[in-house]
Amino acid sequence: MKAVRFHEYGDFDVLRVEEVEDPVPGAGELLLRVRAAGVNPIDWKIVHGWVSGGKPLAEPRGLGFDVAGIVEQVGPDVSGVAPGDELLGSPTSPSYAELALSRPGLLVRRPPGVPWNVAGGLGVVVGTAYATLARLAVEEGETLLVLGASGGVGSMATQLAAARGVRVIGTSSPSKLEQVRALGATPVAYGDALAERLREAAPEGVDAALDASGHGELAAAVALAGGPERVLTIASSADAAELGVEFHAGGGGEHMVSALEEVLPLIESGAISFPLAGAYDLGEVGDALRESEHGHPAGKLVVTPG
Repeated sequence: MKAVRFHEYGDFDVLRVEEVEDPVPGAGELLLRVRAAGVNPIDWKIVHGWVSGGKPLAEPRGLGFDVAGIVEQVGPDVSGVAPGDELLGSPTSPSYAELALSRPGLLVRRPPGVPWNVAGGLGVVVGTAYATLARLAVEEGETLLVLGASGGVGSMATQLAAARGVRVIGTSSPSKLEQVRALGATPVAYGDALAERLREAAPEGVDAALDASGHGELAAAVALAGGPERVLTIASSADAAELGVEFHAGGGGEHMVSALEEVLPLIESGAISFPLAGAYDLGEVGDALRESEHGHPAGKLVVTPG
C-alpha cells in the first residue's frame, strides 16, 4: 500500500509517500480501506519532533489519528463487523495511508447522510469537545465561555453545549463573529480589552470556561469564572500551570465512541454543522499540515488516500 512516512524530524519536506507492506489484522483487529482521515495539530507537532522529547526516530513512522473507511478484512475474534461495513473513529495504525488497522470498540458505523470527508475528520475533534464538556460538567441552564469558538474543537464544543441547553459565549477574531453567532453562541471579539467585553456579555460571570484558543485569553476566562476550578484548556499548558488551570491533552479517550454516537445524528440532521476547509491526497499531506499549522482554515482539513 501507499502510506505517508518520515525518517527524520523536521519541516514538511521530510514527508514521503512510500510503498509499504499491507498491514494484517491480528486478533481483535480489522483492516480498513481508508476513505478519509482528519488533519489534527498533533500531526505537525509530531513531524517537528515536539512530541518526542528530543529522542531521534528509531524507525520510519506515519501519521493520522482519525479514520473513516470500509472494512476490508477482519482478524480472529472479531464479531459484529464484516467486510464492506462503513465505519469511522480511531485507527490503531497511521491513517494517512491506503489501509489502516483498528478495533471494533474504537469505531462506529457511518450514517448514510454523513459524507466520507466529514466522517474522516470527526474523531479527535468530536471526542475532545465531548470529553472536555464532560470534565467541566456543564449542565443545562449554565453559561459556558469558549475561547476560540470558531476553531475545530471550539466550534464543536459550542454547538454541542448549545444543543444541550447551555448558554455559550464564544470568542473569535472580528471576521468570524457571525460564524460564532450561527453556532449558537454570543460572539465576543478577542484582542485588546477582551476582559471588558466579556464582562459586558456576561455581567454575572460564567459557570465554566474552555480554552481552545491558546492566545493569551486564559487569565480573562479564570476571572470571569471566578477561579480556575471549572476552567480547562487544550491549547496552553504554560498558562495553565501558571494559573492553576487543568490542561487536557487526551483527546476523546474513553469518551470517543459515546461522543460520536451523540454527535453523528445531530450532524446528519443538520442540527450541528461540521464545515470542511480542504481535502488533500497523500502527496499533498505536507500542504495540509502547513495549512493546519500556519493558516486559519475555516473548517476541518482531511486527507483522502483513495
